[in-house]
Amino acid sequence: MGGIIGLIINPFMNYQDLNKPPLSPPGIIFPIIWTILYIIMGYSFYKQDGQNKTIYYTQLVVNGLWSIFFFVFKWYLFSFIWIILLIILVIIMIKEFYKVNKLSGLINTPYLIWLIFAAYLSFGVYLLN
Repeated sequence: MGGIIGLIINPFMNYQDLNKPPLSPPGIIFPIIWTILYIIMGYSFYKQDGQNKTIYYTQLVVNGLWSIFFFVFKWYLFSFIWIILLIILVIIMIKEFYKVNKLSGLINTPYLIWLIFAAYLSFGVYLLN
């Protein structure tokens, strides 16, 4: 999923041109972090033994659409609101995964933390651009 979205948004990437809030990481950090997070998500979903498919795929689609809204359409405020929706979905996913397999739920905590940080960055970009 991440690779497909990356191909779609690559021609529209303008991260280096944006005014960014304090603590914004260099652009090279994002593919590294997202690769790790997608591995974590995939592993945690695998440990669900076929359960919780709906919440997993829903948050995955919402995740992918955020990049399109932000980088392709440049809808910065909408992207911030959208990432709040994603955070809520990930909290639900963590709770549901935890019920089936505690590690499967807990291992998604870095994903949630990254999304909260990404929401900060998204709102900062909205305010500064």
